[in-house]
Formats: sequence, C-alpha cells, structure tokens
Amino acid sequence: METLLALILVPPLLGAALNGIWGRRFSRPLVAAAGCGAAGLSMVMALLAASAYTRAASTAPWIHTYFTWIHSGTFHADFALWYDRLTLVMTCTVTVVAFLIHVYSVGYMEHEGGFYRFFCYLNLFLFMMLLLVTAANYPLMFVGWEGVGLCSYLLIGFYFAKRSASDAGKKAFIVTRIGDAGFTVGVALLFWSLGSVDFSDVFGRVAALPPGEMQGTLTAVGVLLFLGAVGKSAQIPLYVWLPDAMEGPTPVSALIHAATMVTAGVYMVARSNVLYAHAPLALALVAATGGVTAFFSATIAVCQNDLKRMLAYSTISQIGYMFLGCGAAIFASGIFHLMTHACFKALLFLSAGSVMHAMSGELDMRKMGGLRRRMKTTWLTFLAATLAISGIPMFSGFFSKDEILAAAYNGPLGRHWLYWLGTVTAGLTAFYMFRGLFLTFHGPSRVPPELEPHVHESGRLMTGPLIVLAVFSVAAGYVSWPRALGGQEAFDRYLDPVFAASQEFVRSLVAAPAPGRLTNFSLMALSFVAALAGLGAAYWLYLASPGLPGRLAARVGWLYRLVANKYYVDEIYNALIVNPIRVASEKLLWQDIDAGLIDGGLVEGAAEVAAEVGGGLRRLQSGNIRSYAAWVLLGAVVWFGYVLLNR
Repeated sequence: METLLALILVPPLLGAALNGIWGRRFSRPLVAAAGCGAAGLSMVMALLAASAYTRAASTAPWIHTYFTWIHSGTFHADFALWYDRLTLVMTCTVTVVAFLIHVYSVGYMEHEGGFYRFFCYLNLFLFMMLLLVTAANYPLMFVGWEGVGLCSYLLIGFYFAKRSASDAGKKAFIVTRIGDAGFTVGVALLFWSLGSVDFSDVFGRVAALPPGEMQGTLTAVGVLLFLGAVGKSAQIPLYVWLPDAMEGPTPVSALIHAATMVTAGVYMVARSNVLYAHAPLALALVAATGGVTAFFSATIAVCQNDLKRMLAYSTISQIGYMFLGCGAAIFASGIFHLMTHACFKALLFLSAGSVMHAMSGELDMRKMGGLRRRMKTTWLTFLAATLAISGIPMFSGFFSKDEILAAAYNGPLGRHWLYWLGTVTAGLTAFYMFRGLFLTFHGPSRVPPELEPHVHESGRLMTGPLIVLAVFSVAAGYVSWPRALGGQEAFDRYLDPVFAASQEFVRSLVAAPAPGRLTNFSLMALSFVAALAGLGAAYWLYLASPGLPGRLAARVGWLYRLVANKYYVDEIYNALIVNPIRVASEKLLWQDIDAGLIDGGLVEGAAEVAAEVGGGLRRLQSGNIRSYAAWVLLGAVVWFGYVLLNR
C-alpha cells in the first residue's frame, strides 16, 4: 500500500517536471502523451490502491510515514500519507475526472500557444490536489492547499498577454490568501492547544474529550479553518474570485470546479469531522454559510448571459449545498454530492467548451440558439448534466441533493429554514440551468452570420470524455439509493467508519427523533416539485414566450439591474477595500514614505552629505607634490606632539 499510495502522487509530479523542463523541445503529441499518461497512470494507481484497501477488509485508516519533514523543538511533522475510505473516494474521483479533462484538453488546446506549459500546470495541479487529500497532517495538507492556489493562479492567468486573464489570476491568488491566513492561524492554535498537528493525534485527543471540554478553543479552530475553506471553496464573502476565473482555458474551469481547488474546503471540513463535532457553533456557521451562499449565488446565475459565468455561479451554489450537508453533521451527504457534482459539473464545463470551440470563443447565450441540430453529442451530454444538477429523479444530482436537504431538515443539527432555503435554491437551479440549455441549444438560431458557417461538432478527443462523463452523471447517484425509496444509502454506510463517531457524539448532544420514511419521501417530493417549477418557468419564458423575459426585466428594471450586476458586490469591495488600500499605498506608502522620506530624506540626503564631504576633501587632492609633502610634515608634527604630551 505504501508503494501504491506514493505512486498515485509521483506520475503527475513527474509529468509536470518533464513538460516543464523539456516540454519546449517536445512535439505536441509527445507533450500530450506525457501529460495524459501521467494523469492516466495516477488514475490506475488510485484504482489499484482502492482495490487493495477494499480487499484488506479493513475500516481503520492506513498511515505510512516516509520521512521526517519538519522537526523543531516540540513541533514535529512527517511526510506521511493517510488512506481510508474517504481518501479512497477522493483519490478515485479526482484522478478519474482529471484524466478525462486531460484527454479533452488535447483537442481543446490543439491550436493554442504554450501547449507544453499548459500540461505542466495541469499535472502539477493534479499532484497538489492529491497531496492535499492524502496528507496525514495539517502542515502537509497545507502544502497541497497552497499548491492548488498557486496552480489556479498559473492556469487562470494562462493567457497572460490578456489583461483580464492576468488580473483574474491575481484576484484569485489574493482573495484566497485571505482565507489561507485564517487556516494558518487555525493550525497554529491547534498545535498550541493540543501539542500536535497529526490527524491521528488530534482526532484521538479531541474524541477523548468529554462534552463541553475545550469547546471555545475548538470552536475558534473550526471557524479559522473554515475561513480557509470559505476562500478556497468560494463561499460568501470570498466567492468573488471564482466567476473571474473563467478567463482561463475551459478545461481549467472544469478542473477547478469539478475535481480540485473548490472541493478542497469541503474535504477539509469532512476530514476534520471529529473536531467540528465538538464545536457545534462552528458547524452551525458552516451550515448557514453554505445555505445562504447556495441561494445567493443561484439568484445571480438566473440573470447571467455568459455561459461559463452562469456555470461558475452554479458551482458556488452547489459547493454551498455540500457545506450545508456537512454543517448538518451528515458529512457523508456533503461528500456524496461532491462526487456526483464532480461528474456533472465537469461535463457542463467541457460541454460549454465544446460550444465555445464551435462558436470561435463566443460565450454570450443571446448569440446562440438552435445549436442542437449541428452539435447533437454536445447537446445530449449538456442535457444529461442539466438534468443531474437540477435534481431530476433518476439522475445523480437527485440522489445527492435530496440527501443534503433531508439532512438539513432531519439531521441532528438540521434547521428547517435552511431546508426551505435549499429547496427554493433547487427550483432556481433548475430554472437557470434549463434557461441556459434552451438559450444555447433550442429555439431559433441567433448565431451571428459571420460565425454560422463555422459551427460544428467537436472532434472525438473532446466528445469522448463528454460521453463518459454523461454516463457518470446519470449513474453515479445509484451508489446510494435513498431510504425513502426503499434503499440503504450504501454510500453513507460505506463512509460510516470515517464519520460514525462524530455523528454519534453530535446526536448525544442534541435529542432529535429519527425521521420516518414518509417524512423523507415528502421532503423529496417537495424538492422535485421545486425543480419541476423551475424547469416549467424556464420553458415558458424562453421557449413558449421568448419575448416575455424582456418585458419582465423592463417592468422590474431596478431589481433586474441589481441581480444582473451581481448585487454590485465587486463595486462595493472596490469602494470599501480595494480603492482605500490603493490610495493609501500610492499617497502614504509610495509618495510620502518611499519617495519623500526614504528617497528624498534618507537616500538622497545621505548622498548630498557624502557629496559635500567629498567635495571638501577633494580640495586636498591638488596633485602638487610640495603640497602633499607639507601635509605629510604637518601630520608628522601633530603625531609627535601628541606622543610627547601623553608620555
């Protein structure tokens, strides 16, 4: 197992090194082979490790220390990897989805510059995410945590000659650093209070605490760690970087939204489930932040006309659902939705990339329409993903989303208002997703005449991954057939060894009756009705009465402008935070301190004094030998006088 686990990590790191160092000399097929081969080999090793762990029939985590990484005083951190059923789910999900995105990228980036650089970054991104989910301690997790942040900066700003892309990369890097500061302080507080940062030590010591013991400290740690998750997973108030991240190549968007970066925060909270179970206030914050973010970003997605930005706000909303499930102390539901979301969100972005490829980069849905007749594969796969994310029965999102909503209503820390908020969000999700489907693929063609001759279906390298992901988007939910429909929720039971102790502890604190089958079925029916209402509204507004949305927008102009402009959050941040910092930096730090005090006062002042002293001393250097002899004689007389006086 120690060899298999290491071999999950090594191929993408090796692929990044090969393309990063020698990729400029490689042909494009060789670059693609190295990049895709590394991702494929990592996927194979992840599946082999999953098979080996399953055959061992063990539920205990497998931990292996490879070498001592940091040792300073009482602080100790090893390069150690942790493997349990949660790691198994994450490594398989990440590697399978990432491999399909790598293959798709070969076709998508075929005519782009920096081909070798793109696959170098993509492989490095995969390595960092795998390091994050296999780390056995918080410092090593933080290396992967910061690594995915670095790779997101490199990939979002891949088109660095384009100002908007480079700005988007910097924005992502800076905003996520705010959250990472909280993560760092949280780990430091954890070490200060418990004396360790290893998962086995931390979780064991916290689990042994009686109820209420160290609750204040653990709540502070949980909130600080969650601040890191808020930045990395783009939740309120640090979500503003993710929509701008659409400036990167579309496969990057698929990788960030589906298998890496934004899911890192959800994994961290789930991995720290024992800690959060002993900090119910921190869990309440997780649930409330997730529920409010899910609803808030869904309202913004309703009015987006850019296809990729609509999907970006959709991701923010769906990640909110995951945090809602974790915050209700049903951590398996959050991870289940993470897995299904990885499939249908990767499919949505890659389908959008196929549309973008056919439309010569155009993303405005108002300039599309009728594409299903010329892009049947892309249309069918996008339809499958739309049905899944909308929670339509028998598609994967239906199973995972409804499990979260049931947790929000009946879970030990569930809150009814969060369930209703999540149900309304489900209706909004169906509305904006079918709105995107209808505007892009249905109705009359609105494609500009100059683009019309170029519209075509993508090649097999792009449509192949779409078909595979479409199958996953349909089938992934069946691994956990819900109890409300007579199933056993096998996925939850599989993860019981990881989460059972923390859930039992939470239930011991909160007396809650076990939900009946009828109750869960009713909740499921309500969310389905909400999804149908959203679908019906989208059909009515964008297919049956296509002129109605414009009239409605004109009637409620101020509300439409408010939502279409994303509630002016970026403008508010610019006015209250960015511009004051910029002004203070320019006026105080640059003009007054740097130019005025340092350059004008210290540096230039010192130079002027040196120049004056040098000018005076220069007069002594006349070049006259008799003058030099006189100065030597004078010096000798002064010296001897000093010696005689001090005898």
